[in-house]
Amino acid sequence: MPVALLALAISAFAIGTTEFVIMGLLPEVAADFGVSIPAAGLLITGYALGVVVGGPVLTAVGSKLPRKTILVSLMVLFIAGNLFSALAETYGLLMTGRVVAALAHGAFFGVGSVVAADLVAPERRASAIALMFTGLTMANVLGVPLGTALGQQLGWRSTFWAVTVLGVLGLIGILALVPRTQAAPGGGLRGELAVFRIPQVWLALAMTTLGFGGVFASFTYIAPMMTQVAGFAGGTVTWLLVLFGAGLFVGNLLGGRAADRALMPSLYVILAVLAAVLFTFTFTAHSQLGSVLTIAVFGIAGFATVAPLQMRVLTKAAGAPALASAANVAAFNLGNAGGAWLGGLAIENGLGYTAPNWIGGTLTVAGLAVALFSGWLDRRGRATIDTASIEPATALAR
Repeated sequence: MPVALLALAISAFAIGTTEFVIMGLLPEVAADFGVSIPAAGLLITGYALGVVVGGPVLTAVGSKLPRKTILVSLMVLFIAGNLFSALAETYGLLMTGRVVAALAHGAFFGVGSVVAADLVAPERRASAIALMFTGLTMANVLGVPLGTALGQQLGWRSTFWAVTVLGVLGLIGILALVPRTQAAPGGGLRGELAVFRIPQVWLALAMTTLGFGGVFASFTYIAPMMTQVAGFAGGTVTWLLVLFGAGLFVGNLLGGRAADRALMPSLYVILAVLAAVLFTFTFTAHSQLGSVLTIAVFGIAGFATVAPLQMRVLTKAAGAPALASAANVAAFNLGNAGGAWLGGLAIENGLGYTAPNWIGGTLTVAGLAVALFSGWLDRRGRATIDTASIEPATALAR
């Protein structure tokens, strides 16, 4: 694989760390600014909204620029947001820094997916995308635990300083390693927007929202599920999250390889397995051994969806993929927020801490149904083309 993918992975690691590490630093942030934990938790919500809005908007604004130039600009914006966060003297300024960093997130992964795919042969494009997203999975395995520990020992600002340094390393890597010959989008903003007239693009976005919504409906509440239902001590949850993160790493690579071999069949299988795991988790959550095994498989199945879902959008928006790819990253985050909200709604209504698994499984089944329908449209379209090519020959024979 091209060494330029390493630069993209380092940048993805920095972005993933800054997105998730705040979860472990909420008590420190709340105490420093004199706000409640729920108020500090809005820093997570603000970031998610920044991703959803920033990805499509910034990609559209930069639609006529070379993709390397876009990536460099986005990393500068990301670095500025984290630097602003590290220096923030008030809660409002910290929220501003978080949103600024988040604006770069969606566009980076959207444009970065296109760049990664263009760096390799067509039959290895999904694997290349998966390698870029490896940085995001490693952020969960290493970046978040280490960033949390650093912030707890030296203050939460030290974590943002560290992420700023990581962002600078990613920026240097992009400048040095990503080829300058990377083609600029050909159709400009009008060409990028045109892809949203394609029904299959919307179906791909729906797959992402529902499929990944299923992951976060369950994962968001994994800590209380493990302590209140499985009976683990609070300190054990960190290691369970590391296990989940290791599963994400493995699943991401497996999903990329599977998508390179057979994209839609891989999506069918992965979404079906993910739904089965989530439904099963409702029962295995009552057993510590069962929980450990399920969490490992859950991580693998959950992130095995990422490269295939991103590749599906790129395939259906081949003429102008950057904006559609960024919209798909926004769909991931929309699924995160929606799944977490539905899972929390189930708990608030007294259905118990395992209820989010049923919610997640149902959302994933809905995503699978959309995938099957999208695949059926593909097959029907090919059959129509084949019939059209046969009919003239039949007419001549008559």
